[in-house]
Amino acid sequence: MSTTQTEQRGNTYALGHAPEEYNRLRAQARMWEGAAGRLFDRIGLASGASCLDAGCGPGETMRAMAERVGPTGRVVGIDRDASLGGLAVEMLHGEGHRQCSFREHDLSQAATVPGGSFDLVYARLLLFHLPQRVDALSRLWDAVAPGGHLIIQDYDFRSIGAVPDLASIAELTRVFTDAFTVVGADVHIGIRLPELFREAGVGAPDGTDVAGYLDPLPTGSAMVAQVFRSVLPVALAHGITTEEDAAATLAAVERDTARHPDGQLMWPVLIGAWKRKEPA
Repeated sequence: MSTTQTEQRGNTYALGHAPEEYNRLRAQARMWEGAAGRLFDRIGLASGASCLDAGCGPGETMRAMAERVGPTGRVVGIDRDASLGGLAVEMLHGEGHRQCSFREHDLSQAATVPGGSFDLVYARLLLFHLPQRVDALSRLWDAVAPGGHLIIQDYDFRSIGAVPDLASIAELTRVFTDAFTVVGADVHIGIRLPELFREAGVGAPDGTDVAGYLDPLPTGSAMVAQVFRSVLPVALAHGITTEEDAAATLAAVERDTARHPDGQLMWPVLIGAWKRKEPA
């Protein structure tokens, strides 16, 4: 999709919708599966519960929810990307998770979250992309049933870095950080979750969680390079980099990775916050 088409739709999602990006999203979701599962266990997500995965993407977290709530539970995914959501539900049904369904829905719009109320409303790396994040969070809170829980997990980019310190990784990080920022994303939103909870009328979180991920440089640099490629159209359109500089940066990453196969790459920390809605 071109930048002009993106702006006409009011879409501030910088990563695009190519098959390679979908594959990256699946890998990213699997990487953070343990961090999400820890919070599901923390709130006591049990058999028969109803769950909403807001910004469900490729459905990896919907699967984790379905495995916990079982066939008597209900898992609804919402996303503005109907193609990806449809693929997710097709995959989940093929695996026997018939309790899963999908609704196309844009949380940046002032509309009620579909599907009624839920015992768990969950979103990961969603508010990051939404300039209207306080309003969206308020609507997610409205979808929580009395006695249910809201869980939000989002990034803070300040932890990104490599050992050894590499200029190529720093340049990749600069480009995609600036590209996210220029379209309205908040690259430090994780640390602001308690503030956002209060602004949205949710109240102070009942608890918070910080998860980190350290990857061998050959694995981590490949993932970071894919993020770079996904945001590159936005970065080029806004003069954040040039095609020549981008190609040189990717080549430098390949050289540095070959030179430092035992290096490490630190991901953004994933910060979580949760809140229980008092019974009526």
